[in-house]
Amino acid sequence: MPMKTWRPLPDKDCLPAALYRAGQVREMDRLAIEDYGIPGDTLMERAGQAAFDLLRGRWPEARRILVLAGTGNNGGDGFVLARLALQAGMEVQILQLGDRERIRGDARANALRYAALSGPWRPCGDHLPQDVDLIVDAVLGTGLERTVEGRWARILGQVNAANIPVLSLDIPSGLHSDTGSILGTAVCADATISFIALKQGMFTADGPDCCGDISFHALDVPAWVYASQVLSARRLDWSSQRKHLRPRKRSAHKGDFGHVLVVGGDRGYAGAGRLCAEAALRTGAGLVSLATRREHLPGVLAGRPEIMVHPVEEAAHIDPLLEKASVIALGPGLGRQSWGQALWQRVLDRELPLVVDADALNLLADAPRHREDWVLTPHPGEAARLLGWTTRDVHGDRFAAAEAIQRQYGGVVVLKGAGSIIAAGAHHCPAVCSDGNPGMASGGMGDVLTGVIAGWLAQGWPIREAAQLGVCLHGAAGDKAARAGERGLLASDLMSHIRRLANPDNE
Repeated sequence: MPMKTWRPLPDKDCLPAALYRAGQVREMDRLAIEDYGIPGDTLMERAGQAAFDLLRGRWPEARRILVLAGTGNNGGDGFVLARLALQAGMEVQILQLGDRERIRGDARANALRYAALSGPWRPCGDHLPQDVDLIVDAVLGTGLERTVEGRWARILGQVNAANIPVLSLDIPSGLHSDTGSILGTAVCADATISFIALKQGMFTADGPDCCGDISFHALDVPAWVYASQVLSARRLDWSSQRKHLRPRKRSAHKGDFGHVLVVGGDRGYAGAGRLCAEAALRTGAGLVSLATRREHLPGVLAGRPEIMVHPVEEAAHIDPLLEKASVIALGPGLGRQSWGQALWQRVLDRELPLVVDADALNLLADAPRHREDWVLTPHPGEAARLLGWTTRDVHGDRFAAAEAIQRQYGGVVVLKGAGSIIAAGAHHCPAVCSDGNPGMASGGMGDVLTGVIAGWLAQGWPIREAAQLGVCLHGAAGDKAARAGERGLLASDLMSHIRRLANPDNE
């Protein structure tokens, strides 16, 4: 039976924040070799050693190792690992994908060192052996640009179906390093160790599914090598964002922390407005009002009396509320009927910071406009409508989609999904949040996120910082709530965790 014993990797807090594209990492590799005199063979040895150390730490009982090797440098890293495992007394076999005669340079040197130990090395057949404890994926590296097809795709599919733990070297084979999209077929690893620099595609789209737990080793590359490149994206999580929070002054009062006005909750959607409003309160907004249909007042007040609920049946009825608000959260449960459209138009006439979500985004797609004082929070379907793309296009390059929305509509864009992306314009590289989990794929989660971001805006944070704080707090609260199980996780389950995390001294 496959051996499943493992030890956890270092916490993601240990991972660098800087993310790069594959071309940038290749340039770093070149500079390390040519300008700093580190032989390529030395870098490959360090990579193989780091991967082998991870293997022994995470799967200490593994004894039968299968390495799937390609013909490039990724395969070379695999040959180093295989040699080290063989020397440590493990049973090792290498299955070669691609013609071994095409192996060149440092990868060939390490293949020959492995072969000199008489380690098993044969062409990969049509079926993978099942009597192994661990599969090491060293097939395709970061340079992959074309779709994986045919026999190679069938082998990668067998890896995923084998029910055997998988360690990927540098990046899972078949995953695009820059976009995080699967190129036809990709390995879904239990763990991935990334070398020299983290690749931005590992943290969004299909990246989290394919990479599993991510570890990192810089291979002792000099700091000046990193200075040669401008990072293409930043990785954010709550552990980094919470450091920006400070205790409140003892003399503070509710007027110091802003007034959020939530506009939404057409008939049948009272819960969306209520979730958004409560999330703003739990994040720390001083006052929160909800403009919604009259029939929703009793239910909202019964569940959360701290929300000031106002009946708004006609657009003009919202004017007194707009006068008192400092931030507007527009869209949760708004609908696209005449009521929602009228409120949308009324709110847009005011110069107040906005968080725009749900049907307000669909109304925006119907009548595009540009503002710098709003945060747009589309999911992939809404992003596709805003851009006139398909949802598949958005998923194929989430970084490009978020940046395109930001250029067209202005402000700050939060493209929700696995690895939510925050785009804030040409002067700021995009950020991707590594908090969150699949349990958050349930109704109402987006309404909570809108309220959290609005809550930070009300407390005086600039829109980019409010969006970053909001996305990471929301994801971290979801992770806390998911400890009881991802299936069945409700948006309301996040509320107590939002409050606790927003007060880091009390965690």
